Parts: sequence; structure tokens; C-alpha cells
Amino acid sequence: MITRVKTIDPSTIQFSSDDIEDPQVHVTDPVTLSILKEAAKLLTEDQVIAVPTETVYGLASNALSPIAIKKIYSVKDRPSDNPLIVHVSSLKMLRSLLPPKENSNIGEIPLIYEQIIKNFWPGPLTILLPKSLLIPSEVTCGQSTVAMRFPSHPITRALISLCGFPLAAPSANASGRPSPTLASHVLMDLNGKISLIIDGGQCNHGVESTVFDAIGSQAPVILRPGGLTFESLRRMPGMENIRIYNKDFVDKKLEMVPTTPGMKYRHYSPNAQVILVDVCDKHKSHDIMKREIRQMGENGERAIGILATRTSYVTSNEENGKKNGKIISSDDHLFSNVKSNSRGTIKIIEYTLGDSTHPEQIAKELFKGLRYLDERNVDCIIVEGIPEKEEGLAIMNRLRKAASKIIGE
Repeated sequence: MITRVKTIDPSTIQFSSDDIEDPQVHVTDPVTLSILKEAAKLLTEDQVIAVPTETVYGLASNALSPIAIKKIYSVKDRPSDNPLIVHVSSLKMLRSLLPPKENSNIGEIPLIYEQIIKNFWPGPLTILLPKSLLIPSEVTCGQSTVAMRFPSHPITRALISLCGFPLAAPSANASGRPSPTLASHVLMDLNGKISLIIDGGQCNHGVESTVFDAIGSQAPVILRPGGLTFESLRRMPGMENIRIYNKDFVDKKLEMVPTTPGMKYRHYSPNAQVILVDVCDKHKSHDIMKREIRQMGENGERAIGILATRTSYVTSNEENGKKNGKIISSDDHLFSNVKSNSRGTIKIIEYTLGDSTHPEQIAKELFKGLRYLDERNVDCIIVEGIPEKEEGLAIMNRLRKAASKIIGE
């Protein structure tokens, strides 16, 4: 199979209003419309394609077709008990997929989600809802609930609207690999396995959606931290006691039969070994990273990748009676000059994830950085951990799943 990559400018897609009940899509560029129609045709024929979302690139197929769903699992080599997320383009479509109310053919969104949806959809949030008979069991792996999301990326929204049916769209990578945030990442993993990749540029969030359950026995709970932060959800009425799975509680039974992706299996791993330095103090963290580099050098010639953050601070000075601020960046390339005590030569490749005070920058660069170093054939990637605040919670969740060794306090 020949895999074609076609580029769409997201700005050529617009929506009639901010109302998400049944928004209408408008495409201003004929080339964009042609690519979207081609993609919709493939999806109608139960094919699998790759599309950009605001989180990561997704491997999309018709969520209502068991045949198409099975192709997702086959293309990704995904474990058959790892559920998928269903993506919709309107609340009208969402209601049509829920168990129908009495004397009606449409479903009702649980009231507890009303404010959550109003504030955070479209966006990087997935919610658990009751499953109707319309959703194939292959999507939910036999579970009674289904994970649903309303993505904000214009290309994915427009494509779902054009298809008229929801899309299942896990990350468009080989199972277990770092998620793709560029079309080139998808091509690297799935070239020859799918017919079309729509290139919409780099994904804005860089980590998958937050999965939130407000109807289960443990609710309200974040089952998987992601693009929408814990702090944002906790500020919502009635969410003061929201908990995080694997941090505030664990449920081994739930983990063995998960209701959502990201709970059971090791994920996000490059080919190189990943060592996570999970230490709060930045100076201590850097000392440990340098020690690890030296120890590897004792074993002979090694290629080591470093994923570290940058610290920016503002200095002020007086000039002509006015205060002027200057942003100073430090911590770039701190490890390049680390030497081993042995005769071995250490080749060090550093990738700066972003400013340590801006976790949203780090989230956007995380998977890109892991893949960048992997492409350079490093033997090991040493990653500097960050505080679990805002997007840092999702970042550390992904790194712990990717790491084969974790060095803590």
C-alpha cells in the first residue's frame, strides 16, 4: 500500500458559530475541501487514515463499523483489550449515540457533565458515558461505558461533520511507541500500512486528552491525565473532591479490564532505554543526570540523549531612569561537557523541552523530543522530571510509562 501525505491549512476551515449543538462547517479553500472529501470517502469505505487533532495525530476509522475498528487494532498492533475513544463533531451526534430515553430515539447527556462540556468542549477532554447498541463492542472491549470526545482541531471536526458518523481515533503510531505530534512521525511508524495521512502541522497540546469519569463507582475521577489539567477540572462546581487514578487511588480490577486507553499497558516508549530522573530539586536532578552519564561512559563508547528543561528568569536594570527587563535562559547544553573517567567517549545529544516554568511548552515537545533522539540512534535517553502541576501531571504520567528505570528522591 502506498501512503500519501496531503497537507491542509487549518485556517481554511471555519464553523458557523461557537454553539456546539449542531455547528455547520465552512471550507474556504477548494483544495482543502477536495482532500476532506477524499478522506471521508475512504472512511465511508471502512478504511483507516491518519488525521491531526489538537492533542496528537489520530488513526481514524468509522466508529460504528466493526470491520473498520478491527483495522485500527491490526494497523497499530494494538492489544485487543485496550478500548478506543469515539470522536464526535456536535452534541446532536453525541446524543444520537447514547442509550435512548423512554419514548424517544435519542439519548440524554448525564446532567453532571453539563458544565464540564460547556466549559471544555471542543477540546482535549474525554468523558465516559453509557454505551448504546450503536457502538460496536470492539470499540469498548465489551465494557458498558464508552469514552467520548469532541475534538477542537478544525480538520478533525470538519471531517467528522462531512462523514456524518463518529470516528474512533487512537494515536496514529505503532502500539507502545511515542505518540505522533507531526505527520512525519505517523509516516515513520505506519508507512505502507494506511493510504492517507492528512498533515495539519504540529499538534498544539502534544499529549493525549484527559479522560474523566463522573458516572462510575469511583467518580469523579481522572482516569488518564492529559491536555486538560486537573486544576481546571477541580475548579468546576461539584468537582472539589476529584481524584486522580494511580495517584490518589488504584483499582487493580479496573486496570486489568480498563474502561479507557492508557491504564493497563506500558506506552510511549522509544527504542532507546529511558531513564527518568524524578527528583524535585533541579540542582540535585542535574547532578544525578551527570552521574548517570559518567557511569555509562565507564562502559565504553555510548551515545546518550538528554531531555532537559530550560529555566528562564527576568533581570531588571536601570537605564535612563526606566526599568528594563531582560529574559535570561539558563540550563541549555549543561551536559555536553560531562566527561567519563574512562577512556570511553561519550556522545551526548541534548534536546531542550522548553521552559521549566511553562509545562505546556514541555508537553508540546515531549514526544517530539523522544522521537528526535531515537532517530539519532542513542543507546539511552535520560529525562529530567518536572513538578506534577498543570500539564506536568500528564507529562510525568507519560514518562513513567515510558521509562525502564526511574531514579527518585
